[in-house]
Parts: sequence; structure tokens; C-alpha cells
Amino acid sequence: MELRGDKVVLRPVNVGDGPTLHRIVREPEVAAWWPPPDDFEDMWAVVLDGEVIGAIRFEEETDPDFRHAGIDVFLTARHHGRGLGTDAVRTLARWLIAERGHHRLTIDPAADNTVAIRSYTKVGFKPVGTMRAYWHDHRTDTWEDGLLMDLLADELT
Repeated sequence: MELRGDKVVLRPVNVGDGPTLHRIVREPEVAAWWPPPDDFEDMWAVVLDGEVIGAIRFEEETDPDFRHAGIDVFLTARHHGRGLGTDAVRTLARWLIAERGHHRLTIDPAADNTVAIRSYTKVGFKPVGTMRAYWHDHRTDTWEDGLLMDLLADELT
């Protein structure tokens, strides 16, 4: 299955994508926010003009009283600042709302990742609050704050 955005296509990651995605998460601009995952099995490749430029994933809370989905995304640094991450997040958000029936989505960038926060705001995500000492930065061996953001289905831009 593929999801088509305005600029990017999302498709399940395949075995051949591994070397490219491992290279991307080791880029300093990406590694600052993303520790290298053990595998990319549950992710979707973000594809631009046939080239894998990153990955996106979602997790679902299925308890009917708390049902929602969360999103994470990364792109190669050479494609930062072009609206491609925004397009990828918007594309996945539309699918999670329309096809998976979610009324609320969350995303949790590092509190000082202003570029990501600006991108998610363009999709319609709003800050909920700061999660103190939320994620462990393995490069500096420190705990850093995260920003919880959420989006209700009728707020998707």
C-alpha cells in the first residue's frame, strides 16, 4: 500500500531500504534527535521521486477509552527545510484519521527542536505541554525535555 502526499509517497519499508535509512539516522542533523533504531520494520519509507529520503512511523493506542495514534518522522538533512517532513506527517495524519478512525493524534519532538515543532504546527498540531526529562540523549548522556503536541481530526490543515 502507498500513501500519496503532495510531494512525497509513503510506503512500507522493505529490506533494501535498510542501508539508506541507517545512513540517514547517522547524519549529525538527524542523530541529534533520533537514536539509531534496531530495525525499521514497522516504519514507512518517505519517498521523493523514487528516492528514499527518510522514514515515518505510527503507534496506536487501541483501548477504546483512550484511542489515539502517535507519529514519529525523520528525513535526510539534505531535504530539510523543503516542506517534505510536513507533507509526510500530513499524509500519514490524513490516513490515520480517515482510514484508521482516530480522532486525536500526538507527536513529541524534543522541546528545543524548533524546526520540527514549526513543521508539525503547519499540519495543525498544537502544544499540550513540556514533558520534563523525557528522552535520553545518548550523545551527551543527559535527559532532555520533550514537547507533547496533539491534533484533533477537525484541526488537520
